[in-house]
Amino acid sequence: MSLSVRPQRRVLVTKINRSQSFAGVNSSADRPFRNFSPFTPIVSRKTGSRVSRMFSMSHKSPPPKVPQPNRLDEVYEALKKGLTAYLEVHQLELEKLSTQIRESKRNSRLGFLYDLDKQVKSIERFLRRLEFHASKIDELYEAYCIQRRLRDGAHNMVKAYSTGSPGSREARESLAEASKGYKEYTENMCLLENDLESQLGEFHVRMKGLAGFARLCAGDQYEIFMKYGRQRWKLRGRIEVNSKQVWDSEEMVFLPLITEFLSIKVTELKSLANHVVVGNVSCETKDLFAALPQVVAVDINDLGTLKLSLEVTWNPFDKDDQPSAASTVNKASTVNKRFSTYNQSPPDTPSLREQAFYVSVHQAGLLRRGGCWWT
Repeated sequence: MSLSVRPQRRVLVTKINRSQSFAGVNSSADRPFRNFSPFTPIVSRKTGSRVSRMFSMSHKSPPPKVPQPNRLDEVYEALKKGLTAYLEVHQLELEKLSTQIRESKRNSRLGFLYDLDKQVKSIERFLRRLEFHASKIDELYEAYCIQRRLRDGAHNMVKAYSTGSPGSREARESLAEASKGYKEYTENMCLLENDLESQLGEFHVRMKGLAGFARLCAGDQYEIFMKYGRQRWKLRGRIEVNSKQVWDSEEMVFLPLITEFLSIKVTELKSLANHVVVGNVSCETKDLFAALPQVVAVDINDLGTLKLSLEVTWNPFDKDDQPSAASTVNKASTVNKRFSTYNQSPPDTPSLREQAFYVSVHQAGLLRRGGCWWT
């Protein structure tokens, strides 16, 4: 696995693969990364179902002073790949539901068909919104590329006028105009970069537990501190006798950022004033733009003897009223369960001729008993 060095902070960062790996590298030493096989995380006992959300403007990063076009290109490519995968997953789900509707139209109850039709319409609305969202991101990126080309041109003009002889008044005015344009294009790029960052959706992070092989013992207490830009998440947990783990918080929603990396610090709480830092890692997040939930493992220490397991679900929208990939997949599994239940004893839907026969029998019975019947 290749390593990418983050500028300004000199932290070794590792990429995330879909094959269950999310390993970071200890930032205190430049050691080569070792690829460990994925592990089965310890099942943690949930103590609270409330999800912490960070939608306050204080947690959102302000517009940058200096644009970073290379980083934005990487995030844009990963974002487009994730949106394409989202569209493919929901297209397959739509085709599966349409096939179920065609196969069950004759031998299924109307309520079941109505439920299937509702889910089909919901997925169609979600696909239209997703396509519009992708087109909006493309427009922002194209505008950003235009401003970047204009900024590069203004930079070349400033460089040319600076190296030449600025003796004439026309040369000084041209230099001032080029410098003004360079500053304006830089501000436009920063604003567009901030606008594009606000369209990245949200990351739902769920704590799965720590795995330390022989390192974790009953009674050990750990504190995990995650930092993502201005967003913070601190949680504490302990190891029980039955190898289960209890954490005071298990879910968090992070807003994705373009230039920031996810920093994770794990501390072992020995006593009241004796805390040992187990590891401090920085991890790449652009590969978390995926259609389906990912269970990722983070190497906390250098040897990889302590790992942190997280379940990350990306939602391309940052509003509660919009369905996510996990919700539609869960709905589809529920539909399959109902479908199999109804197929165990499918009711026979009467034809039009049978319905007319039942009506005539009912009329004859009413007339025989001296009743009246109106059509």
